[in-house]
Amino acid sequence: QVQLVESGGGLVQPGGSLRLSCAASGSIFSINDMRWYRQAPGKERELVASITIGGSTNYADSVKGRFTISRDNAKKTVYLQMNSLKPEDTAVYYCNGNILTYSKTYSNCWGQGTQVTVSS
Repeated sequence: QVQLVESGGGLVQPGGSLRLSCAASGSIFSINDMRWYRQAPGKERELVASITIGGSTNYADSVKGRFTISRDNAKKTVYLQMNSLKPEDTAVYYCNGNILTYSKTYSNCWGQGTQVTVSS
């Protein structure tokens, strides 16, 4: 079995920062194109940021300039650095992407999510 495991969420004051991590667990050859989503209560899941194997990134307008997605291929991990956090950023953040093992490609894998709460 393989899975994506998010960590790094928590409670932070407006203007603060958090760094989320999403690590692929199992016998992993590589992680491919990866994405961070978030979902606030009563709202649809929103694509926050994405990063390709080649390192090309894209961001939702709501987070552009504040969030940075990055990856560490050796650690099979993708990160989301979140700065200048706003209460509107409060949501469960999910990691999503394709995981390549030595025998199979697991497409559209989702982590269990990590809660980010921005509040004073």
